[in-house]
Amino acid sequence: MTEPKPAKGGDGDSAGDGDGAGDSGPRRPAAGRFWRDFERGLSLAQLTLVLPVTILVLSGVGAFIYGIAIAVHSVIDIADHPFDIHNLRLFLTEIDLFLIGATLIIAAIGLYELFIERIDPANLRRPLPAWLEMKDLNDLKARVIAMIILVCAVTFTDVLLEFPRNELEVFYLAAGVGSFILALTIYLRYGSDNGGDHA
Repeated sequence: MTEPKPAKGGDGDSAGDGDGAGDSGPRRPAAGRFWRDFERGLSLAQLTLVLPVTILVLSGVGAFIYGIAIAVHSVIDIADHPFDIHNLRLFLTEIDLFLIGATLIIAAIGLYELFIERIDPANLRRPLPAWLEMKDLNDLKARVIAMIILVCAVTFTDVLLEFPRNELEVFYLAAGVGSFILALTIYLRYGSDNGGDHA
């Protein structure tokens, strides 16, 4: 008794499956591996931002230390000349340095959260305040620009105390600082991508 012959196309169809519509065509594993490695390298490249974040933190701490040193030195100056108007400039200089230090720390936190890893409040004994949570680059710009405006205002007051008593020069200085602050405020309000929600 002879065995039944296989149906026509049975073996041929299975053999031709590789050339059928379900086949995605010839694969190039070497090229795919190259792009995977390249993307992995790009993802690791964000870790290079650890260096600027570290420098910003150290610079902020340095500004705080410098402000404290000026505060200690100011005690001696105030004791020698208690009613000198120069003493007001010492206090303004301290405020200026502390604001600059805070701006550097804010920039460091923003870069870390945006490019490296989110800071998990659950892992912190003292979680970050809500206004320091950076969701995108607009958040970072808004925080830094707001601090720059504060620094400009304090610096202008500091310079004004020692500025020559020339009304025209004072007007020019005020106009320049005011224009700069106004430009930053307008950008902060209308220049962000989301229509100024961070203002």
